[in-house]
Amino acid sequence: MVSQSKRISNLILLLGGTSDSAPLAERLAQQGYQILVSTATEAELNVGQHPAIQRRSGILDKAGMIALIQENSIQAIVDATHPYAAIVRTTANEIAQELALPYFSFVRPTSVSTSEKGIHFAPDHQAAAQLAITYQRPILLTIGVKNLAPYYVASASGVQIPLIARVLPSDASNQACRAVGLPDENIILARGPFSVSQNCELIRRFKIGVLVTKDGGAAGGVPEKLEAAQITGCKVVLVQRPILPQQADFYDINQLVDSLCEQMGV
Repeated sequence: MVSQSKRISNLILLLGGTSDSAPLAERLAQQGYQILVSTATEAELNVGQHPAIQRRSGILDKAGMIALIQENSIQAIVDATHPYAAIVRTTANEIAQELALPYFSFVRPTSVSTSEKGIHFAPDHQAAAQLAITYQRPILLTIGVKNLAPYYVASASGVQIPLIARVLPSDASNQACRAVGLPDENIILARGPFSVSQNCELIRRFKIGVLVTKDGGAAGGVPEKLEAAQITGCKVVLVQRPILPQQADFYDINQLVDSLCEQMGV
């Protein structure tokens, strides 16, 4: 929480949690704004070094986000959460409308074309899991830990197919993998970015036949995953991005900052 002494008229709430947080916070701070970066966890994350940048951590429901905004006289919301954080983005958008606050949404640019060969697209994790098991090959999951269950259920529904999950190195990640039934030897705790050669090594080590990923953009290491899959002859199942609130979406940090400055001033 921001202290009473630091409540000022140009405080912006930046909903972060990805590597986009730091450059966006820095650019806004350089324009004279005070920035409160909010992240769901306390995981190590660079949010920028400018003295006008502060950070708070912890999951916010709608009531909690409203309280944070009102108690600190937030003047605008900048949403830079993950492209797949649909619930958080929808909530932030609704709150901005209810409180009549400017809402600026930064969406990390895609790095995948729907016409790209060799990629099999799925609308959600349920569909991706059902598609992945049809190849009857070991599956590498690079999708985080929130949606592992559909894959485990699908792989166990018939002939059991090995699942390997590469997740962030934290106790919470490890516990989430174990909770759905993954054995320790199939849990890879590692933090990216990963090079093409590192992805290839992992695919070969576990004899992976299917790589499941999300469209996290270049910052999410997707191009390196796709190249490694092509080199190793690995199938790719890509979970498509959810539909996000279509208000003030920006795919370029500089354009977002310019638009915010024009609308708000300092």
